[in-house]
Amino acid sequence: MDTRETTRLLLVDDDRELTAMLNEYLGNEGFAIAVCHDGTQAAELLAGGTRYDAVVLDVMLPGTTGLDLLRGLRAQPAAPPVLMLTARGDDVDRIVGLELGADDYLPKPFNPRELVARLRAVLRRSAEPRGATEEVITVPPVFLDVPRHTVKVRDAVVVLTGAEFRVLEILMRSVGRVVSREQLTEQALGRALELYDRSVDTHVSNLRRKLGLGAVGDPEIRGIRGAGYLMTQPGAS
Repeated sequence: MDTRETTRLLLVDDDRELTAMLNEYLGNEGFAIAVCHDGTQAAELLAGGTRYDAVVLDVMLPGTTGLDLLRGLRAQPAAPPVLMLTARGDDVDRIVGLELGADDYLPKPFNPRELVARLRAVLRRSAEPRGATEEVITVPPVFLDVPRHTVKVRDAVVVLTGAEFRVLEILMRSVGRVVSREQLTEQALGRALELYDRSVDTHVSNLRRKLGLGAVGDPEIRGIRGAGYLMTQPGAS
């Protein structure tokens, strides 16, 4: 996807001064912007016929909150990727947003260039081709279908966000080997690991819950203190 030519972006924030500045800045970067200032209006726009390539969504909104809006989006098939804007240092909103399926977050205040970089990383990941071959990565009882972007555990479909899918794919391709948090952040989220950044940890926590592994012989996603994460071989103790 060429973000300089084709990207339609919905920007949702009640700070009118900020949205005016971002509207101009992002427009100069080639984005086509729609702006709204409350969650109720945003929900109406998203339910309409316009297809947005990404949503930039503030947590604190009048009407429907950003988190409620995100929850509704993730209940829809083929929802656009979402980048959440959070208050600096507000770890609770950040973690809840990631748990609800945000693709990334950016704390306020931020440099607009950082927002553009994050957006392009999110869009690049969402537009990545799923592969020309019928590749299915298998770590029984987990089956990850790369081209179809689906995951099954014991024939039951598991719904994952884009970021969760990429974290799981990396761990399954490296089964039995430790993958550092730095590698997971760079490869799955498309950016460098930052100080106090717990995004990958939240995605891994979501994966553990959603996959529901725990039967005898099941693999597990282990945290290795000071090193990263690994997915164990099936049957490993």
